[in-house]
Amino acid sequence: MEELTSCKTAIENCKLTRTFSIAHLYKEEKAMDMHIHDCYELYYSISGGKQFLIDNRFYSISPGDLFIINQYESHKLTQIDNLVHERIVLSIHPDFVKRLSTEETDLDYCFTHRDGHFQHKVSLSKPHQKRFLYYINKITSAKGYAHDIVERSAFMELLAMINSLSDTNETALSESGYKYSHQVDEILVYINQNIGQPITVEQLAENFFLSESYICRIFKQATGTTINKYINARRISIAKAHLNEGDSVNEAFEKSGFGDYSNFFKAFTKAVGVSPKKYANLSVS
Repeated sequence: MEELTSCKTAIENCKLTRTFSIAHLYKEEKAMDMHIHDCYELYYSISGGKQFLIDNRFYSISPGDLFIINQYESHKLTQIDNLVHERIVLSIHPDFVKRLSTEETDLDYCFTHRDGHFQHKVSLSKPHQKRFLYYINKITSAKGYAHDIVERSAFMELLAMINSLSDTNETALSESGYKYSHQVDEILVYINQNIGQPITVEQLAENFFLSESYICRIFKQATGTTINKYINARRISIAKAHLNEGDSVNEAFEKSGFGDYSNFFKAFTKAVGVSPKKYANLSVS
């Protein structure tokens, strides 16, 4: 399998082949706002980094950290600088993982299991870091006869290892490695608890007894995105989840918290690449 040098290319290739793609990156591509995509993502940090915002959680990034993100979770790397930022990103089609799973082994578990103690980050030990890179090298170096079988078997072993590690990653949330401003944490919690209702910057400022300019500034400094862009990304994630569960477009619109259908349609189509109706049809096909 070819090792790519762009996350965007890997995502597109994953969607096209309905399998998986690997990108090895050394510098940050053009910064992306909070975003979601139809592929699962495994993000493995080699050099460390600054900060990862996934849904309403901030995580610090150290060498050897692995982040497990599903297709409904909005995410963004924040506080990225111009230094070398080496990482390996796998874009994985959910249907491919389901096809590889068996009655006894659910390789999809690490992407779908989200209880109160779940963390997106798993800090790999040195032996597990070596094992992870061994599987990646085996996949990307496979050539010639039976290369597809070698790639698939190594990929399955990689997922088996990750599922095993994530299942035992039960550190309490208060002891986890993500860091954030206490004020911004409260704002994120409030937004996610009230995502189905109208939320404005003015309303947030009044609720937290802060000025509008101040609340916008600290939110942008902490997350790397604006309040409105974050809210839109979360609502699109919710709409996608409902459409995948078989809800109608109108039901997804109503449950996602968008107050205006036109805004919902435009935001969804821009973020996902297809209209809500087309996405719903693709989800059931």
